[in-house]
Amino acid sequence: MNKPDVISKFLNYVKFDTQSDDTTGTSPSTMKQHELAKFLVKELGEIGASDIYYDEEHCYVYASIPSNINDGIERPAIGFISHMDTSDEVSGKDVNPRQVENYDGGDIVLNKELGVVLSPSDFPELKNHVGETLIVTDGTTLLGADDKAGIAEIMTMAETLLTNPDIPHGDIKIAFTPDEEIGEGTAYFDIERFGAKFAYTVDGGKLGDLEYENFNAAEGKIFVNGRSVHPGDAKDKMVNASLICYEFHSLLPVQMNPMYTQGREGFFHLTEVSGSTEKASASYIIRDHDEQLFEKKKQLFVSAAEYLNKKYGVGTVEVKVRDQYKNMIEKIRPHMHLIENAKKAMTDIGVTPLEFPIRGGTDGASLSYKGLPCPNLCTGGYNYHGKYEYASVQEMRKTVDILLGIVNEYGKSYK
Repeated sequence: MNKPDVISKFLNYVKFDTQSDDTTGTSPSTMKQHELAKFLVKELGEIGASDIYYDEEHCYVYASIPSNINDGIERPAIGFISHMDTSDEVSGKDVNPRQVENYDGGDIVLNKELGVVLSPSDFPELKNHVGETLIVTDGTTLLGADDKAGIAEIMTMAETLLTNPDIPHGDIKIAFTPDEEIGEGTAYFDIERFGAKFAYTVDGGKLGDLEYENFNAAEGKIFVNGRSVHPGDAKDKMVNASLICYEFHSLLPVQMNPMYTQGREGFFHLTEVSGSTEKASASYIIRDHDEQLFEKKKQLFVSAAEYLNKKYGVGTVEVKVRDQYKNMIEKIRPHMHLIENAKKAMTDIGVTPLEFPIRGGTDGASLSYKGLPCPNLCTGGYNYHGKYEYASVQEMRKTVDILLGIVNEYGKSYK
């Protein structure tokens, strides 16, 4: 089998700065995402993909690999999706990756001058990669494995199929999306144009991850209107907006902080706070796997603002809560062949499927609710959204084999 190198593709893609930005109000949120989209469109054409379409306005890329089976058996078109943007938590500009061959299980000095060290004492998962080749950062940026590893794996799968026409497969659909990191990855996703009946996002982490249960998610914001008075004459006059922000946070249960939660436990996560005496604001994400507990969390968030308005006066605290995505499991349960075929593809190559609820979300969650059932697969990347991000070369190559295995399962028949 002629199989291209997934790593060379990945190292090309991380050169593109594709950070999204939830403050711009545009779609895509940053125009620089178009540069990677154009590169992928060109590459898809070079490897021989069909039906290539580039949404030049909203920065979506679509392509197909037509079925090469003519036996009269009906098979669904299967899709694979990854996102082009990276998190805005840490810079994604001028990414300078380095490969650590035959990792020995010790500390990896990412940046000696800055004292940035990737250590198993902080990240015990590293011990599972002894003997592997790891791709790491230079300690000043994120790596971009979330989700350029997924893009590289899908593109490698596609090129493998197109350069090996003897591999039987049904219709394969491919899509690359913008703005997943800010919850807008499917805002303009054209399911009809995409053309798949079922799909997988390739946006997970550890090899074997198979995710089809995720958080219900909302964004919460508060805006506090204070009253600035000279502190020497402030008694019974000043209303300190910044302190009211802190008071609001104190009304949320301390144990529902992401630092203290795991598994299916939900949380309130303060992502940003700023202000002065006169004006202040805070942004949160609200998460829970259980829909009823999720609704209670949103109500508690609103109730905290209402309490402060009773205490300090109507209009002191303005509150906004916006739903972002729902738990996909209800839309996956009727189509468990998606899970069984992925598990079969993994076990066939000696990979143990790891079925855990996602403590986050993917484009697949919202796509599932839009009519495209879409669980999430591993990529071989770790420590996303930061300078300690890394990817395993061996796990990325195994992930390509998993994608090819899924294609093989759906090429056999559809039950």
